Amino acid sequence: MDTRDTPEQAELRRTASRLAHELGPRTVADLDDRSRGERLAAAIRSAGWLELRNDDGDGDPLASGVEAAIIAEALGEAVADVPFAGPILAADLARRAGVPATDGAVVGFAPDLIGAEVVSGSQTESPIVAVDHAGGSRVAAYVLVPDGAGYRLGLVEADSASDGADLTRSVASLPAGLAVRPVADQTRMLTRGDLDTWAALGLSLTSADMVGLMRGVLDVTVTYATDRRQYGVAIGTFQAVQHLLAEARCLLEGAFSAALYPAWAVDQLEPAEALAAARVAKAYCARAARTVCETAVQVHGGIGNTWDCIVHVHLRRALLSSQWFGDDAEQLRQIERTRLGVRHGLS
Repeated sequence: MDTRDTPEQAELRRTASRLAHELGPRTVADLDDRSRGERLAAAIRSAGWLELRNDDGDGDPLASGVEAAIIAEALGEAVADVPFAGPILAADLARRAGVPATDGAVVGFAPDLIGAEVVSGSQTESPIVAVDHAGGSRVAAYVLVPDGAGYRLGLVEADSASDGADLTRSVASLPAGLAVRPVADQTRMLTRGDLDTWAALGLSLTSADMVGLMRGVLDVTVTYATDRRQYGVAIGTFQAVQHLLAEARCLLEGAFSAALYPAWAVDQLEPAEALAAARVAKAYCARAARTVCETAVQVHGGIGNTWDCIVHVHLRRALLSSQWFGDDAEQLRQIERTRLGVRHGLS
């Protein structure tokens, strides 16, 4: 694969970065600015970015996983408080089932956030977690309903308040016992291959989000280290601080390289290969993102542990992106099982 952006992708990257930084939060207090958040959401919708994985008329998505990852990275860099990955993943799953995406719907996950919830009866048997939905009290989520060797889509809806540590994306828990409404006019069954490729897309988007988060939090931290002075000099001149930031930069560049391949593989490789590539990237990016964000807190010193310092917003978002579709430990366990034939870990 050629990892260089095409001219169109390069322009998309510039546009997404500019929009996210202009309308995204610059301070923690900006997260409470409702009008700013509405302008950001409206801009994302009008740009058509929530429709990237919709059907182009031939069953294929309008845009590739690379374009979706470019936008996810830009939004992560600006810790933009707007739904993106949630609606994109719902639209991609609906396209694979041959139905139009339900407006405002996301995919319902099991409480561990590793995979889409599977419901075998007419009611949910356990709580369902809806991640990155549009906010508001009413939440709609797709679930998987087994049917022979495949799956059909079901839809559950409930009033639920958002919760979770991430201040930029809504996470809602829907209670057990909800009615599962079949999605009408589904033209094809979802196969295991469909779900593997869909999971690869989810892993790619969360990895790209963490790459953006690392880039954004490092920019904030380097600026702080340049401006903050102790003993009459900038703390960025201290060798210990330089080593921390240099190591963080290396982790960022490694994560960026690791995340490029699975974003391409989603639409170019067989499902099992795409999923394996995405698992490797997620394992690396999840570990790197936590380390880089924690380094940012450390370099900020005491102010880094206060509410008003925005680095904790990056860290909180990184923790959710790390857990969504499974953290690094989960990815390594799955790689052990598929590549080494080990079911319960190495001995």
